[in-house]
Amino acid sequence: MNLIGAMTALITPFKNGKIDEQNYIKLIERQINNGIDVLVPVGTTGESATLTHNEHKTCIELAVATCKNTSVKVLAGAGSNATHEAIDLAKFAQECGADGILSVTPYYNKPTQKGLYEHYKSIADSIEIPILLYNVPSRTGCEIATDTIIDLFRDCKNIFGIKEASGNIEKCVDLLAKEPDIILISGDDVINYPILANGGKGVISVSSNLLPDKISLLTHEALKGNYSLAKEINDELYCINKVLFCESNPIPIKTAMFIMGLIDSLEFRLPLCSPSDENFKKIENILKKYSIKGF
Repeated sequence: MNLIGAMTALITPFKNGKIDEQNYIKLIERQINNGIDVLVPVGTTGESATLTHNEHKTCIELAVATCKNTSVKVLAGAGSNATHEAIDLAKFAQECGADGILSVTPYYNKPTQKGLYEHYKSIADSIEIPILLYNVPSRTGCEIATDTIIDLFRDCKNIFGIKEASGNIEKCVDLLAKEPDIILISGDDVINYPILANGGKGVISVSSNLLPDKISLLTHEALKGNYSLAKEINDELYCINKVLFCESNPIPIKTAMFIMGLIDSLEFRLPLCSPSDENFKKIENILKKYSIKGF
């Protein structure tokens, strides 16, 4: 239950083709100073798909080291479409002191529900730290069914919940109606408030890379039952939440952070690339509506 609340899906800054470790640490410190409860390195937003395994592990190590002696936890991205690779990353995360792992459904190879169950059961058996499942079918081409989620939650003591990023509110309602003890985390900023109001216990946010203070306030107020203020903040953030997905994540969020001076260079790993001129301008214009805290 310590892996709930306001969480940030961290970007991975690059400089001259390599991880900008100094800037990465500064970004993590900014999150710590602005009310975020949990940091999530090397997920989708962290461009995990194009990092080498050594780079992936470096990002986890840096996050753990920077959060040491603070109240902020680290939920390390440790998924893969190959179960043995996912286990290797999960074991590494545990060994270096991560508080838990986020494990995305295997992408590309489209496993059956039985295959998904066996995949996650194998990961759960290999480590002791908590595991948050991650359902994002728009990115993976793979949907983990409600019954499979519940079976894993009941059969594996360290699988405590799921990051739900399908955009399907009905699935969230169905899951909590069938298994009210599972921890449901929003993985879609546009519907953070509806998921929290339905019984979700936190958010893993892209927008909080820019606005950790706002996402923290929204989440904490909702968890206290102050839904009117939480909805007001969610409505206020609607425009930025939408524009940050005008192209594939993390292209827009890194662009926004570059515009605001939070990262020194706008670099991606191919096949990701800089946004179109039209979308760059769109992001720039939306940012004028918000007050972004610097370092």
